[in-house]
Amino acid sequence: MIKNIAGGGKYLTVNGGTGSTYVNNYSGGQGVGNMRYNTTNQNIEIYDGNNWVVMQSGHTTISMTPEAESLLDWAKQKRQEELELQQLAKENSTIKDLVSQIKEKQDQIKMVQNLLKSNKEWVSHDMGGSY
Repeated sequence: MIKNIAGGGKYLTVNGGTGSTYVNNYSGGQGVGNMRYNTTNQNIEIYDGNNWVVMQSGHTTISMTPEAESLLDWAKQKRQEELELQQLAKENSTIKDLVSQIKEKQDQIKMVQNLLKSNKEWVSHDMGGSY
């Protein structure tokens, strides 16, 4: 039984469920909050002071948002592609060389991105925050 789920968040969706039912256990008689199992209708019932009320039994579903599912599918596909490329690189020297070149180019791109970012920050600082 899940008592409480706090929010869904950006990548999690929570639907359904019911609020918590608090049952007081008084001995003897039909005290408010007493609980029983009704064998005739096969339900758990709670006495509200006037009537035996069937305890509601909703269900809660928790799922990922479509965006989260899409992101995970993309990541899984990329991981599989990388694993296949690594395996090919182990078996083929030409692929190994090309993978090495790709890594070098990615490193160069990252370096240029960092330089451009640093330059933008420097120009912004030098011009009083606007450029």
